[in-house]
Amino acid sequence: MQLHAAGAWGLICPGSPEEVARARRWTRDVLRAHPRVDDVLVVSELGTNALTHTAAHVLQVMLTVTEGRVTVAVTDSGGTPEGPKVTEAAEEAIHGRGLSIVMALASRLSVTGDEAGRTVTAELPC
Repeated sequence: MQLHAAGAWGLICPGSPEEVARARRWTRDVLRAHPRVDDVLVVSELGTNALTHTAAHVLQVMLTVTEGRVTVAVTDSGGTPEGPKVTEAAEEAIHGRGLSIVMALASRLSVTGDEAGRTVTAELPC
């Protein structure tokens, strides 16, 4: 198995929906040889939440890889008084499962910041 080097990478994107796909491709490129490469879904979910539920003019993605984990942090531009929360979506609902999916993949999920900007961080164990 090829080992992935530890390090930190960052990406700053304009706050538009097509940038979520760009962030996902970028994450796949950074993690291409890492066992958690298929968990780029976390970036999609956190990025989509940031754009959908805030006034995000800029989307920042930070990946940190250490020996035991991959940390994905997505920062938005804020604009709403409430932070992200896990909801239970109705079975027929199209939306409302994003943070639940992230929590199923992550060993830890944290939210920092306020209406001026929030960072949602997911820690994925290796």
